[in-house]
Amino acid sequence: MEVCGVDSEGKEFNSAQEMWREEIGEEGDETKKTQWYRDGVSYWEGVEASVDGVLGGYGHVNDADIIGSEVFLKTLLQERLVNGETNQHLVALDCGSGVGRITKNLLIRYFNEVDLVEPVAQFLDAARENLASTGSETHKAANFFCVPLQEFTPADQRYDVIWVQWCIGHLTDDDFVSFFNRAKGCLKPGGFFVVKENLAKQGFVLDKEDRSITRSDPYFKQLFRRCGLHLYQTKDQKGLPKELFAVKMYALTVDTPPKVHRTRSKTSSNRPQIIK
Repeated sequence: MEVCGVDSEGKEFNSAQEMWREEIGEEGDETKKTQWYRDGVSYWEGVEASVDGVLGGYGHVNDADIIGSEVFLKTLLQERLVNGETNQHLVALDCGSGVGRITKNLLIRYFNEVDLVEPVAQFLDAARENLASTGSETHKAANFFCVPLQEFTPADQRYDVIWVQWCIGHLTDDDFVSFFNRAKGCLKPGGFFVVKENLAKQGFVLDKEDRSITRSDPYFKQLFRRCGLHLYQTKDQKGLPKELFAVKMYALTVDTPPKVHRTRSKTSSNRPQIIK
């Protein structure tokens, strides 16, 4: 599927491949690709290490974002992991964690341990400070990894949930696929990914300033297919300012959805669906 798009300076591209060739060069040209990632980190190194900073001056959307995420997460935990058990030790990975905003306001309340991975050192330092007095012995931030996602390999079968929000746009398509392929083996049985990202109305929008790409829903689904992931559930984020991109949450699983035997029952309506 060809995906057309535009950059923040108004230049149009006939395909994502054309855009990536211009931005990171031909396959094997590691120099331009390295510069792409270096420029992205440099942009965020110039941003204040605060909630308002990591949210681009829209710190006031934090509450709506967390509320939307919590509703989505609670449903998924009940369906996929909890199953009435109260003694489970749940572990999450917060990808592109920034200053620890999502861990502090959401994940640490539902998981016994949360690991944070973030490429900007000043953000991770702020996260350590912000989380120092948050949680308890049974609900805590465990590890802080100062590594970019394209270079990060999570621990094998450590995580129940890998949460990826407002960061995957910095990865090229190939590195997007490589990351999820590595991370699939890091989920425990029944575990899942949550990807929460801005959506372009169509194709993609390239931000030349921070070196990120906002993908459309079909573009994301195309990449999820390449990763061999299955779409379990989606939800649109509500309550954000109209001038911002739309935001969508995707729950993705590694396991193949069960085959449904044709009967008169209609109980299969909520089963996970393969991305189409």
